[in-house]
Amino acid sequence: MSMELEHVSFTYSKGTPYEKEVLHDISLTIEKSDFTAIIGHTGSGKSTLIQNLNGLLHPTAGRALIEGTDLAGKSPEARAARSKVGMVFQYPEHQLFAETVYEDVAFGPRNLGLGEDEVERRVREAMAFVGLDYEALARRSPFNLSGGQMRRVAIAGVVSMQPEYLILDEPSAGLDPGARRDVFREILELYRKRKMGMIMVTHSMEDALQFATRLIVLNDGRVFLDGKPADLFRERRQELIRVGMDIPEIYKLADALRAAGIDIPETITDRAALVKVLRRRKGGK
Repeated sequence: MSMELEHVSFTYSKGTPYEKEVLHDISLTIEKSDFTAIIGHTGSGKSTLIQNLNGLLHPTAGRALIEGTDLAGKSPEARAARSKVGMVFQYPEHQLFAETVYEDVAFGPRNLGLGEDEVERRVREAMAFVGLDYEALARRSPFNLSGGQMRRVAIAGVVSMQPEYLILDEPSAGLDPGARRDVFREILELYRKRKMGMIMVTHSMEDALQFATRLIVLNDGRVFLDGKPADLFRERRQELIRVGMDIPEIYKLADALRAAGIDIPETITDRAALVKVLRRRKGGK
């Protein structure tokens, strides 16, 4: 199962004085087995790209497909294809609206026309999956929860619709370290246990390195680099810097240690491995 973009271009306000082409002839295939991170400077086209991937926007040229079905179509097959993609927007807690957590999470399943027994089953399952206690929280107002809990309510609302793919726009934005850790734990469980394909837009190079299996770098509406995060950060860092991207702190620290004459393997990608190497060097082993 895969998502595909075939020579996709997208222009805002086409045919007006404000016309602006944001995506330029992008072709991509994203497999369901991928955890894909998308990075790029502000204005590179990240948000427009993901909205074409889930059918909120339709290409000006080219096609966006899921399992070969064009998302721009109006057929029952196209509607079914669009329902396979869930979207969690940046600061999704701002989109919470219902009086209770239950009603917020139930909104999507009800829109699918499901019966109340099935709606309740999905709400219970989705809340449990994102670590929210149904008995304690289902009847509470979502606006009285912590920021991390509110974000998990928003994710549960998407999970309850049981999509095949989940698109996340800056999932860690605005969260303290503890809430960020909790949210990513749930995201990884969805990816690993539910086998849900993940596409994550992020400004955090650390998140891209730690969680993604694939990294797509956009620059001026085009795919600039595409590969494994560790490979791109290790081998293409000067190109990333040239287009306004940063590199993870672990690479900067390793570079500084090498400059100081300490032999640090190029394969180091996390702090635990770096600490282990430094302890070994200190002990002379």
